[in-house]
Amino acid sequence: MMNPENFIFEKARLAVGALYNTEVNEKMIQTQATRKEFEGDITLVTFPLLKTSRKSPEETAQQMGAWLKENCPEIESFNVIKGFLNIKFSEWFWQGILNEIYSAEDFGQLPDSGKTIMVEYSSPNTNKPLHLGHIRNNLLGWSVSKLLEANGHKVLKVNLVNDRGIHICKSMLAWLLMGNGETPETSGLKGDHLVGKYYVAFSNELKRQTKEIASAENISEDEAEKKAPILKEAQAMLLKWEQGDEEVVALWKKMNGWVYDGFAQTYKRLGIEFDRTYYESQTYLLGKALVQEGLKNNIFETHEDNSVWCNLEGDGLDKKLLLRGDGTSVYMTQDLGTAHQRFSEYKLDEHIYVVGNEQNYHFQVLKLILKKLGFDWSDSIYHLSYGMVELPEGKMKSREGTVVDADDLVEKMYQTAKETSLELGKLGDMGEQEQEALFEMLGLGALKYFIIKVDPKKTMLFDPKESIDFNGNTGPFIQYTHARIKSILRKAASEGFEKAVVSADVVKDGNVSYLLPKEIEIIKLLNTFPVVIKEAGDAHSPAVVANYAYELAKEFNQYYHDVTILKEENQAARNQRLALIEIISRVLVKAMGILGITLPERM
Repeated sequence: MMNPENFIFEKARLAVGALYNTEVNEKMIQTQATRKEFEGDITLVTFPLLKTSRKSPEETAQQMGAWLKENCPEIESFNVIKGFLNIKFSEWFWQGILNEIYSAEDFGQLPDSGKTIMVEYSSPNTNKPLHLGHIRNNLLGWSVSKLLEANGHKVLKVNLVNDRGIHICKSMLAWLLMGNGETPETSGLKGDHLVGKYYVAFSNELKRQTKEIASAENISEDEAEKKAPILKEAQAMLLKWEQGDEEVVALWKKMNGWVYDGFAQTYKRLGIEFDRTYYESQTYLLGKALVQEGLKNNIFETHEDNSVWCNLEGDGLDKKLLLRGDGTSVYMTQDLGTAHQRFSEYKLDEHIYVVGNEQNYHFQVLKLILKKLGFDWSDSIYHLSYGMVELPEGKMKSREGTVVDADDLVEKMYQTAKETSLELGKLGDMGEQEQEALFEMLGLGALKYFIIKVDPKKTMLFDPKESIDFNGNTGPFIQYTHARIKSILRKAASEGFEKAVVSADVVKDGNVSYLLPKEIEIIKLLNTFPVVIKEAGDAHSPAVVANYAYELAKEFNQYYHDVTILKEENQAARNQRLALIEIISRVLVKAMGILGITLPERM
């Protein structure tokens, strides 16, 4: 694919050689998009060339421009603004670009890089259902994976289920004490919702006991909580689990099974999949073995209570707990084990952890400890740190049961899409089944786009009503744009019109014009799609692709408003316009597909 910047780089290199009899290094040729207030497509910055040209910026730019205009028929004109050479390409240059894009089989897919990248996302606890925060995690993880695939990398999508630990025991104990044998079948609740119900019940009982003890013994609530019988029971249950107690393990398997069934339903509706799922219960021992190895090599230290720590004070951090005094492990322990396992199993060039920004310190410590253990691949670990999702009413809290449940939110988005579509009357002659599929597509498209369009690092405020708007920077706006394009193409086909681009040679040799200025602007935008894919991949930010899709959809809608397509009398121009909007639809499908969003054929 012809890249205008690469083209100018090569031609400018030849110009410098011809004008100043010198070889050029890459830093000497600097280009950028021409600013909107000036005429031109690409701007060559001449300041790095002044030592070679020994002339003023204006003279250097003038000489370079004259040489390029004389020797490159692709260049129509140039102008000089101080030391900046603004270059305008000829129409047949853009005609050639259009031809290349139209004939490209998978436009936007970058060549095979030979790299293997693992992306870990979701990573739920099995003590509660997925919530809005998990949705952002899953959507980011999925879209980053698809984005990296578009960049030519082999991607392994993995999930690490946090299926053990004190938080799991809290739900288990509350169910034993208060559940009366309740099951998903007897309650009518999804398994993850049922288990989450008892996690909240544990928290409420712990609060009650804590206040009672604090009042009776006149101590702080922090001190009182440590004395609470229900918390001590949960801690004892965790120890029993690690010792393989049959009854505790059987209960753990049963309740986790309920949760996995519930998670699977949520993942399926969101369109989320994994190539492999790891379980903390199967990996934490690997971490404990690494900790023992570190103790042998004096990398870690044991405290009086037999707990094991890594002292990072010399690295500007603090001491990090790796094993509790009773021998039970912590998150860091299992993360050490899973990282080692994965880099041993796969030749990874990069391992991306999609985890909220409250864990920034955790991953800083993880990389440092692995480095101290002698694993150089620790430099290949990347924490994709994202901001929290907040609601107009404030932050969510799982243990208090004030989170926005993922299943409830997806259903709400479906209902909102249904209501909005029915109000706007955008259903045509669709049957009931097709309408239901459209509502689901729009609801999920609104949810996914609204979350992904925000830079991952930023905290975001989620507003369901705003996300479903058919105008503005929303998923439904882009979905409706695609449906409009498809409607035009269907009508064209029914009238026997063809889609075809004009040969660039015809334009050049015949000195004829088939491209309007607006169409050239669209071709420029389309031609940047592979660059956008690379920039987004390098930044691990699907938001870049989301906002590109919005800009492209906006450009089409303005074009559709200003330009005649089906009623264009010039057959070649009409056929080319149909080809152009088909390219737009293909690029929108590719871009939105990276975000996990399906575009409807009609609305």
